[in-house]
Amino acid sequence: MAKAILICGRLCSGKSAYAHALRRSRRGAVLSVDELLLPLLGQMPGEHLDDCAETVRRILFQKSLELIESGIDAILDWGFWTKAQRAEARSFYDSHGVSAEFHYLDVPDDEWKRRVRGRNDAVLAGSCSAYFVDANLLSKFEGLFEAPSRGEMDVWVDGGALSPPSSEPGTSQ
Repeated sequence: MAKAILICGRLCSGKSAYAHALRRSRRGAVLSVDELLLPLLGQMPGEHLDDCAETVRRILFQKSLELIESGIDAILDWGFWTKAQRAEARSFYDSHGVSAEFHYLDVPDDEWKRRVRGRNDAVLAGSCSAYFVDANLLSKFEGLFEAPSRGEMDVWVDGGALSPPSSEPGTSQ
């Protein structure tokens, strides 16, 4: 039966690569807030980013139900940075009788910093369609992120591997 797979992790932790690897390994579709906002708002989204992102999340939650009803896993690639966001998402799916599975990419700080630099280099080179992470954006999202407990997550991916686990939910790589 199709389900919602919610990818949790810090900015630049490899969520999108992981989500697309999941999509390729199972019958799934990736729903990404950034994938929609970047072409609409560009690199400098300004003061409207938070409001627009919330609207897009609400739309994608509803779209995910359509996919799941059609037998396709909905892979939500947007971080779920706070405990409140994770609880809201779980409550949303519970209220619709849909199975939801959280995957957390636990990336060590040195690897995370390397990924931020790598993404910025790729954005500057024009080989990556993603937001450039300047000091202000980095500071904003570092302040927002609340690391989950192991009990909150169904799948904990140690080291932030970019491929999905081949084992059952609840296990780690």
